[in-house]
Amino acid sequence: MEQFYIVTLVLTALILFAAFSSIIAFRFGAPLLLLFLCIGLLAGVDGLGINFSNGQAAYTIGSLALAVILFDSGYHTPLQAFKQAAAPAITLATLGVLLTAGLFGLMSSWLLGLSVLEGMLLGSIVASTDAAAVFFLLRIGGINIRDQVRSSLEVESGTNDPMAIFLTMALVEALRQGKDHTQLDFDMLRLFIEQMGMGLALGLVGGAVIVFIVKKIPIERGLLPIIVLALSMVVFSYTGAVGGSGFLAVYVAGIYAGNRKIPGTASITRFQEGMTWLAQIIMFLVLGLLATPSEFPKILLPAVVLGLFLVFVARPIAVWLCLIPFRFTQEEKSFVSWVGLRGAVSILLAIVPMLNDLPDGRIYFNTAFIVVMISLVLQGWTIKPVAKSLGLIIPPRIGAIDKVELDLPGAAHHELLSYRVVADCPVLKGERIPRWAMPSLVIRDGKSMRYQYAGRLKENDQVYLFIAPGYSRLLDRLFASKATVEKDDSEFFGTFVVSPHRPAGEVDAAYGPGLFTEAEKAKPLGEVMEARLGGRADYADRVRLGHIILIVRDIDEHGHIASVGVSMEQVAPQRPIPVFLSLTRLSEWIAGQIRRLRPS
Repeated sequence: MEQFYIVTLVLTALILFAAFSSIIAFRFGAPLLLLFLCIGLLAGVDGLGINFSNGQAAYTIGSLALAVILFDSGYHTPLQAFKQAAAPAITLATLGVLLTAGLFGLMSSWLLGLSVLEGMLLGSIVASTDAAAVFFLLRIGGINIRDQVRSSLEVESGTNDPMAIFLTMALVEALRQGKDHTQLDFDMLRLFIEQMGMGLALGLVGGAVIVFIVKKIPIERGLLPIIVLALSMVVFSYTGAVGGSGFLAVYVAGIYAGNRKIPGTASITRFQEGMTWLAQIIMFLVLGLLATPSEFPKILLPAVVLGLFLVFVARPIAVWLCLIPFRFTQEEKSFVSWVGLRGAVSILLAIVPMLNDLPDGRIYFNTAFIVVMISLVLQGWTIKPVAKSLGLIIPPRIGAIDKVELDLPGAAHHELLSYRVVADCPVLKGERIPRWAMPSLVIRDGKSMRYQYAGRLKENDQVYLFIAPGYSRLLDRLFASKATVEKDDSEFFGTFVVSPHRPAGEVDAAYGPGLFTEAEKAKPLGEVMEARLGGRADYADRVRLGHIILIVRDIDEHGHIASVGVSMEQVAPQRPIPVFLSLTRLSEWIAGQIRRLRPS
């Protein structure tokens, strides 16, 4: 009995230490998940001496934690973001994973002396990006980039795990049966289609069931978040039990449920945020405890070379090939290549060969662990500097907002929001609250009063408003402080402002001629820009026309261009891409090095 309390004390102490250590990570910009992993390593058999070697328990705990993270990731993915990023993200999540696994597998079979099938297994283990790492670094790291790029990275990280898991399981089974790479047949393709198809279908059904239960059955408010989380685990486990991809199902269920108006949304969101943090901490601590650092020196050199190969060669090649059909600039492709963080999923999958008693199972685990450490250190610590060096950081639309979303009982068709009036916000400068919003209460200096009797709003007032669902972003602008724009970004949106409703011919007459075709000159400028941007404009999109640049300064509630900036700068040569992110420059650099080595 005493041993039980000691184990509980040690585990809770580790969790608390990891949670409090997050303050250090935020302060110094360290990848938080790397910190959790290192705490597990320090507490393990080669550190404080905690001997944890139960691979099955680690895999079970990690799988459940990953399911929690994926459901929350889907729950917080807006449907609009998913739609605009679905095509490139799913291409990266399927073909990209396959290409990465193949390139990495060939290199690992050569470096480690593995067979081609064993090398492909190791490549599949490390082929997927980590949802927890990507979501944390993009959403919490203060990286403000174009919506399509951000959404593509987030959706890719949420959807590529099932592909990597399928490849790993299929290759492990092939190795157990003694097959080689020439014997892989269409059964593998059929199994993939079955698993992904069932995962998608049961995820949609599961999401619909979650929404139906929450809406139709009266549930105690305190139990509601627990029931939603439990139902998501039912979707995950049932789909896996019948042969589908449980990880894809739980992610799809999260997207479906998160984009429906259900009661208790605010409390569900807060609960899931806490559970996701706990899942990340426990998963990385357990995986860190399972590792044995004293075994690393045996394969350290080839594992480091493989880690660098993955970061600088395999991932960039896969990204470049997958994004050829899509509208991404060279700089954006470079950034997508760099944000290929590996994390807990790779370590989790590396346990599978050990559980199936494959020969040299520890090689897969130790190699994957070192590769993940390299990725988190090299990429996790440099994402923001790389985005800045590539010119992808865009000024924020609005500044800080002090907002609280309040739950309304039943299936209400309104949202109740509470805003604190902050300094420099538009409502203090005379901007009127729209008629579709219904202000009901103002709290000033601890006293509550009706909105119509409060007079002009003052700083630090707390305002409560009823609005129709989906309109909160329009109110955010009224109650947000002035956005702080760095000096380097002060000219980001150009020197002049042009109405998107003016004919494009007027811009051609003023800054041309020859900027637009004859057919375009008669059309509104915003419509022409949207056509040149592929049919849909995004905040901060840029259209280069000879010696001027047209910039999307703002988007209205219908997704159309609301304001256009004009930059009169000469079109400078494209920003040089770092050699390790550009395939063209990389091949030129390698050719140059070879020429230097040749005897004259």
